[in-house]
Amino acid sequence: MGVTNSTKELDVTRIDCGGSFKIRLSLTAEPDITSNPTDIVLILDRSGSMAGSPLANLKNGAKKFIDIIDEATDSAQDGHIGSGSHIGIVSFANTATQDTQLITSVSALKDAVDALSAGGATNHADAFTKALDLFDPASGNEKVMVMFTDGMTTAGGDPNAVAALAKAQGVIIYCIGLSGNGGIDEQALRDWASDPDSAYVAITPDDEELEKLFEDLAKNIAKPGATNIVITDTVSPCFRITSIFSPTKGTASMLNAGTVEWKISELGVKQSEGAVLEFMVQHIGPCAGRVEVNDSIVYDDSEGNQVTFPSPEIDVDCGIVIRPETCPEPVDLKIDGCADTVEFDAGAFDMESLGRILQLDVTLRNVCPHKRVALAVLLYEIDSCGIEHKRGLKTITVPAHTRKDCHHVTVRCIKFVLPEDLDVSGSAASICGCRRFRVKFIANYIDNDFECCEVVI
Repeated sequence: MGVTNSTKELDVTRIDCGGSFKIRLSLTAEPDITSNPTDIVLILDRSGSMAGSPLANLKNGAKKFIDIIDEATDSAQDGHIGSGSHIGIVSFANTATQDTQLITSVSALKDAVDALSAGGATNHADAFTKALDLFDPASGNEKVMVMFTDGMTTAGGDPNAVAALAKAQGVIIYCIGLSGNGGIDEQALRDWASDPDSAYVAITPDDEELEKLFEDLAKNIAKPGATNIVITDTVSPCFRITSIFSPTKGTASMLNAGTVEWKISELGVKQSEGAVLEFMVQHIGPCAGRVEVNDSIVYDDSEGNQVTFPSPEIDVDCGIVIRPETCPEPVDLKIDGCADTVEFDAGAFDMESLGRILQLDVTLRNVCPHKRVALAVLLYEIDSCGIEHKRGLKTITVPAHTRKDCHHVTVRCIKFVLPEDLDVSGSAASICGCRRFRVKFIANYIDNDFECCEVVI
């Protein structure tokens, strides 16, 4: 059956700016249908909205599906489903009908498909019930349902409960939806299908695509497990990979700070088998809010399995960022024609001594809305005896924010210029020696809610 499940999950839904989280990649593969006999029930919508070309294309797709399974089970389209596998047909409108039992005769299956006619409402619950009744609980065969529908539930009970019961009994459910023929409940298909949606749900607005969808699905079910798997996962530039845990199967390595490569020699070749890789990721970029974790994730194997991983998102809370000092504006210089030099007058500019620039960030925690903050930054240099030497004082007015609740406010890029001739470290180096500094912050609200009581004499 090839790769039947592929997921990408995060261990948390929210992090603070610069925070870390864990990514979990999971993959499941099944043996081919000859060594893993499978009972498949095609559940086909024949409600009134299917009249005309939708039903004709559905029939072509279903018969193509049967032919592919026929050939996959015994290496020939000989009119017989082999190797212990079976196919059954259930169709539905106002109610559902078991058009065949689980059988091996290709001609009988195709006759049942050709006999379908459109008319009536859409009863998904009865369709799932009739399909579930076809399976023999004592059989060791893999159990698969393929639900096709083009409309919302308009008759019968709750299909969610029956689909959940089938999945609890080990039935794999694929859902194919035709959305361009009156509308379907796409979320319902995702709820009914096995997880993840990317592997078990296919939706098209064009009934001409139905034959191709059934063909692709049959090939996926008939495929063997996967060999020579390579998964290359690159996270968004907003994140970097900090560590990789040993995968349950195969090997994993970091290609660079943002990319991990996972290799598995074989998976699901002899029996149903899963593999998991986990790695830690840290937020590093300026992006905040709802952020997509994936930059790209590429899957490849020798069997050509088509595997799609979801792209999860995470909320990154970077608070409120204030930049009290602007950076100098750059000046554009241009050399025209064949000239190889340019003259530019930068004006008067004196350097009295060599120096370094110390740049500081500070986060004020739980600043309440509509209140300005007075922030003082005091910088000291520490000599070899631990004595403090004053190096600068800056006072900043942090503007009020308008969020509903108290929130962290980050003040970035507070700069101090530190001439080298003030170095008190005692270092023998004339420049770039080790210097120690201490910073003190004082912050208080400028605005408050205090009002003097009115005094009446």
